[in-house]
Amino acid sequence: QVQPVESGGGLVQAGGSLRLSCLASVRTYSSYAMGWFRQAPGKEREFVASIRRSDDSTSYADSVKGRFTISRDDARFTVSLQMNSLNVEDTAVYYCAAQRGLGLAFENWGQGTQVTVSS
Repeated sequence: QVQPVESGGGLVQAGGSLRLSCLASVRTYSSYAMGWFRQAPGKEREFVASIRRSDDSTSYADSVKGRFTISRDDARFTVSLQMNSLNVEDTAVYYCAAQRGLGLAFENWGQGTQVTVSS
């Protein structure tokens, strides 16, 4: 499968915002759901947010609720993650991936985009 491509990462001060984008193939974008995950140095990869294709239902990790917003752009086959009120604990490589069905693991991971939040 063609891997999705993440972009939009960078260096930002605490309290700032970034918007990440994940450009997927038609097949990947048509999956049951798309999600964002992140991995900080020395830590396991963790779930951040997901959005379901059928009804745009969203799910968020507790650590990002109220600060991050996931959305879909069907015209551009892109899933975005708007990140506000960033803090140093949000520093990580952010990945997007697809879920083919309810309860299945996310797969077809992109290469990731680095987000660094300075204090």
